Amino acid sequence: MDSLTISDTQNNNNNANMSGVPVIELRDIHKSYGTLKVIKGVDLAARSGDVIALIGSSGSGKSTLLRCTNLLEIPQQGDILIDGEAVRWKAHHDERQPADAVQVRRIRTNLSMVFQQFNLWGHLTILQNVIEAPVTVLGRDPAEAARFGQSLLEKVGIGDKSDNYPSQLSGGQQQRAAIARALAMEPEAMLFDEPTSALDPELQGEVVQVIKDLAIDGRTMIIVTHDMKMAADVANHVIFLHQGVIEEEGSPDQLFKKPKSTRLRQFLSSTGA
Repeated sequence: MDSLTISDTQNNNNNANMSGVPVIELRDIHKSYGTLKVIKGVDLAARSGDVIALIGSSGSGKSTLLRCTNLLEIPQQGDILIDGEAVRWKAHHDERQPADAVQVRRIRTNLSMVFQQFNLWGHLTILQNVIEAPVTVLGRDPAEAARFGQSLLEKVGIGDKSDNYPSQLSGGQQQRAAIARALAMEPEAMLFDEPTSALDPELQGEVVQVIKDLAIDGRTMIIVTHDMKMAADVANHVIFLHQGVIEEEGSPDQLFKKPKSTRLRQFLSSTGA
């Protein structure tokens, strides 16, 4: 285990998805809060190695869609498939809930999420933060988990901070630690919810570079972001959400250089992209 690299892990994931079945597939997802319809029938497919950027104005449904993907939010309608396996449901509409708790745990283990806020445990060192879930959830040997965790901290550029506590790190370093913690679960895909939005501009670049490196490694990712440059540089597919529906999608070149939708043109103009 200690000799396993991120690239090795990704190669294993790629081999598992040679059939072309999407790692993540969303079909006709609907999500409402009371009378407020936030997601109105969205389809999405992320195959192995895809990096999908979700862009759009605040309130367009980006983060809600991401949270539906790993069942932090429960859609009232639609199907969620992970490696072709559909989430099983009980009840309908507002009463709808996953029917299999074991399946939900497996899905969340395979879809590591990195949030806007770093959510590191303040009483644990950075290395302890990274290995906590692999040891307690996956049952990894603590020594092996520590060796692998240290290699991940090296990967994200903070190998010298393993014995520090979160309060001793900058925001950018904390977010890189959060990414290492997500990678430590050896997920099939990673979900990022505005990973740079809580950072000062001068700290954003170091986190973006880590995400770029993961993309180069072939890591499957869905990224919610307001950073159009990151979306253009990292993603191979961009989805523009507007009022809960997909207004336009395609390659970064298509969306950023030749947008078809008036709404997308207006959005890009407002962001300076």
